[in-house]
Amino acid sequence: MDVLVMGAGVGGLAVARTLLAAGHQVRVYERALAPRTGGAAVTIFSNGTAVLSDLGVSLDGIGGRIDRLDAMTSGGRLRASMNIADAADRYGFETRATPRRLLLERLVEGLPGDLVRYGMNCRSVRQDGDRVTAAFEDGSTVGGDLLIGADGHHSVVRRHLWGEGAVRAATYGTWQGLSPIDIDITHSHRSLMITGREGACGLMPAGGGMLQWWFDVRWSPTDPRPERPLAELRRRFGHWASPVPEVLAAATEDELEFFGHHWTKVRPVWGKGRITLVGDAAHIMPPTMAQGANQTLEDAWVLGRELTGKGGDPALRLRAYERARYPRMSFVSRMAKHNPANWRIPPLIGRLFPENTQSSILLRYSNRLTAANPH
Repeated sequence: MDVLVMGAGVGGLAVARTLLAAGHQVRVYERALAPRTGGAAVTIFSNGTAVLSDLGVSLDGIGGRIDRLDAMTSGGRLRASMNIADAADRYGFETRATPRRLLLERLVEGLPGDLVRYGMNCRSVRQDGDRVTAAFEDGSTVGGDLLIGADGHHSVVRRHLWGEGAVRAATYGTWQGLSPIDIDITHSHRSLMITGREGACGLMPAGGGMLQWWFDVRWSPTDPRPERPLAELRRRFGHWASPVPEVLAAATEDELEFFGHHWTKVRPVWGKGRITLVGDAAHIMPPTMAQGANQTLEDAWVLGRELTGKGGDPALRLRAYERARYPRMSFVSRMAKHNPANWRIPPLIGRLFPENTQSSILLRYSNRLTAANPH
């Protein structure tokens, strides 16, 4: 089939890889003028690295391996500890944190050089019988057999399917950066999640001497943006236990970016006819479970299986993909909405959780790890 993909982020490129490998013709349209080089780091858990392996994408040599996640109080006490390496032992795929731009570079490796058309801002989509058409800002149109909306938070394809108002603001926002901060955790395989009255701080080694750091604060879309956000973060969090003051002292304003958390209720059917969605276009959620990129990769993997060698009505295959993803995606989204990473669990209670809890939770998240015959 001739498949049109809107968006050249993680979802769009993953869909392109899996459908090209299955023999479909794929064209990807991206509104940005050039490949994306910005953004901080993303955490790819075992379910995500398993999908990447199936797509022929290796993370060897980039990012940092994460073996342990420790939840701490703002005063430095241990709340709970998770043995992330247990999932690698159990499923055969490790967890890595890597700059988003490096992940995108690996996803695009080996794909046709003219696969992605940049500077193509999709304005509308329509379908007539067995044809789908996308119209762009420059007045051009393209047609195909299927259309996949991988166009993210502000998805034009989602608005065509669902109308306005599907995306809702959540209660937190994140200030984050990716910086060469020379402290012990930067060179380790350990991630920290620190919570207190003022909010939350996350620290994660991202390889190459880089530290991914973030601060979650209560947020509303109507809140004014501080004139000096780094000074505000230092005022709010600077009295926390080490290594938070060291991170804030080393950070710079030009490394700092903000995004508010948003959420959509996951629908049992999120497409229509020969159009469907993947990634944030279908199920944007707060980043507190660190599953955004992973669930996008899971979407691409399940979609590829449904469109490979099964025949029949393509629209029915797209609905089968959505049904297969709904139970797991709905569970992840509900968990993320409740912001468990920002809970201030008392240390005495937190230590009651088994250290390998994350390994079991991943099965609730993942189509790929629970597949009887993944290949």
